[in-house]
Amino acid sequence: MSTVGSDVDTTARLRSVRWSILDRALIRTGQQPAEALRDTVGFARDAERLGFARFWVAEHHGVPGVAGSAPTVLAAAVASATERIRVGTGGVMLPNHRPFVVAEQFGVLESLFPGRIDMGLGRSVGFVEPVRRALGAGKDAADRFGDDIAELLGWFEPGGPVRALPAEGLRVPAFVLAVGEGARAAAAHGLPLVMAHLSDEDRMRTALDRYRAEFTPSSHGARPYVIVAVNAAVAGTREEAELLQVPEAWATVWSRTRGVFPALDAPRDILARNFTETERRYFAQARAGHLYGTEAEMADVLGRLVARTGADELMITLATHDPAARLDSSRRLARLAGLAPRPAHDA
Repeated sequence: MSTVGSDVDTTARLRSVRWSILDRALIRTGQQPAEALRDTVGFARDAERLGFARFWVAEHHGVPGVAGSAPTVLAAAVASATERIRVGTGGVMLPNHRPFVVAEQFGVLESLFPGRIDMGLGRSVGFVEPVRRALGAGKDAADRFGDDIAELLGWFEPGGPVRALPAEGLRVPAFVLAVGEGARAAAAHGLPLVMAHLSDEDRMRTALDRYRAEFTPSSHGARPYVIVAVNAAVAGTREEAELLQVPEAWATVWSRTRGVFPALDAPRDILARNFTETERRYFAQARAGHLYGTEAEMADVLGRLVARTGADELMITLATHDPAARLDSSRRLARLAGLAPRPAHDA
């Protein structure tokens, strides 16, 4: 195939999918949680101006380096500060909540911001036992994920013994964040699937194949829909892009060796340290699923990822120490994706 033809194919492939952003409200060293939350809201405005389709926020409990513990509350703040971009959760962890309450929360969101709310659902429980006790959800709570999804979706339908107002009668698109058992639950309920890009792509593609093969059409979806979530960084040089992902990778190493996910340090400060052999191994593992490079390199990398996975949408996540560098990476991604910038919103 000629170079020109390859470029044309890659461009067409990248522009055939939707592009979205997941932000986990990670805290930078020296920052207060309130600042990180305000940064998330500001970043959502930037994402809207750049033309991204969705902006989702995550749920983490008892983690010193993460401010985003209440995703539906944060989603409300994001939706209030934006006008058009879809806003959702990536995700609400159903084992931690009663489905009735989750339905009420999304009913409120959809009522306030009609046609803009996504209900991303996950099956994770607290990372450590004290957090699980505080949440009242043990490890086995994840085993009822499929039943919890069915109950949650049922609260949006009329006719129950208790009315989950204002959710009753509303249509809030539901998405399942999962691999393995969660992917099977998504297929069984006819829901879109959000799957993180794994360094073990064979495992990821096997899960996607199973999801598509087992998908049962429903009122929530007539066909399988796959969002691949990717930790991706783009910069002027490959080396600069690689640096952007160092802080989160190191925080992951710290959590695996000390049991706590810390605030994000500056990348060059991290690389100046003397890593132990164990830290070097965990650091390499943390980086294994990361994608990074220049715009030209990432156009090729992400285009091939779309081709291999059959993704309908890419959801980009990048947690780094420098917000300006993250915004620059997002601008570059929007450019290679062919997104149409929008006028600034006066918040």
